[in-house]
Amino acid sequence: MKLKFGIYFCSEEGERFFGEGPYQLLLGIQQLGSLRDAAQRQGMSYTKAFSLIKRAEREFGFPLTQRQIGGKGGGGSSLTPQAAELLVRYGAYKAACQQMAENLYNTHFSTFQPQQEETP
Repeated sequence: MKLKFGIYFCSEEGERFFGEGPYQLLLGIQQLGSLRDAAQRQGMSYTKAFSLIKRAEREFGFPLTQRQIGGKGGGGSSLTPQAAELLVRYGAYKAACQQMAENLYNTHFSTFQPQQEETP
């Protein structure tokens, strides 16, 4: 048995809008300079990736990406300063939650060995 949990942010209505998927997309944009390439790396369609980013932008109330129109050097995307800060904070929060969850798991389940019924 092992611990697995997820962290996500919800709107006031309780709908998820930011979690590991959008987080990985933003990391991909930061590393690859392209939403299309970041989506492809995750095995996600560009349309879905674009929709996830737009939804997160609406909920956060600030833009996450800046787009450069194609041309001689080609187009691409980069993160806004707010998105870069969000990545740092979310990553730190995720790591702290993971550590705390593992500590709690070990406290409550490290010695858990329920009696199993014998099968005839």
